[in-house]
Amino acid sequence: MRTVWLTLALACCSSVGWSQTNVLSLDDVLDSAQQWAQENIDPAALRQLNAADRQKVQQLLKDLQQQFQGQYVLDLAAFRDTARAVLPLLESSEETLPYALWLKPQIEYLDVADQLLLTIPPPNLPPGEPPKPRPNPPSQIEREVWIKRLTERPWPPMAKAYVTRLKPLFAAQKIPPELVWLAEVESGFDPRARSPEGAAGLFQLMPATAERFGLKLRSPDQRFQPEPSATAAAKFLRLLHDRFKDWRLALAAYNAGEGTVQRLLDGNETKTFDAIATRLPAQTQMYVPRFEAVLLRREKLKLEQF
Repeated sequence: MRTVWLTLALACCSSVGWSQTNVLSLDDVLDSAQQWAQENIDPAALRQLNAADRQKVQQLLKDLQQQFQGQYVLDLAAFRDTARAVLPLLESSEETLPYALWLKPQIEYLDVADQLLLTIPPPNLPPGEPPKPRPNPPSQIEREVWIKRLTERPWPPMAKAYVTRLKPLFAAQKIPPELVWLAEVESGFDPRARSPEGAAGLFQLMPATAERFGLKLRSPDQRFQPEPSATAAAKFLRLLHDRFKDWRLALAAYNAGEGTVQRLLDGNETKTFDAIATRLPAQTQMYVPRFEAVLLRREKLKLEQF
């Protein structure tokens, strides 16, 4: 069991980018993994994992969530291999499968960050200066990468069961029905998906957002029901578009929050997504171009056509 602990703890340490020059004793590594295990991501999320696996998963999810909210897109590449190693652990039991279904679409961001890392050179620095983070790629470059990545991508397996069924619910809220493809980005079109922070369902609605738009969270939780979840997501998107008058900004706010987007627009005296994109949280910088690529692949449409 101690060997398993060591292996998993080392994987956790690598996910936060500890230097290879650090000299750590066995107890140091194990103690570090145990310390992270005490952090409260969402205790119910990982209750069914055994103790050793839980350390690894909690470490990864905590760090990944922090990095998604961080500044630098390219830093996400460091989490790619560890996330792929954790995924089978989550898929191994029925109780933790919803978190695997959440993690799988997130790994797409890590893959693209890794791809961008290979194409964007580090900044030139005078001798002796410490290294600096590589600048965030402009949104147009990210659009091109996502479009190329999805060029031959087939529909998600469960999409056929939901797209035609849910489009009328989006149209009923007077927004483009093609926005239903947001479920591919959020959950891979699997309504069982649940994030470690508590978002759930096809459209990954947080509890407060779900209640804001009339969903019940108990007996049963309507976020896991496709029709109520789609209606709530459509209402939220309509509200965001009414506020920002732009679909890219509305999508950014769906992911990062209305306040985050508004503060950046006000602080930069602009009204466009591209003007604030590189200052948004790392995940949001990728989220909007990713959806644009999905929309182009699935419907042969661009957001400007709405």
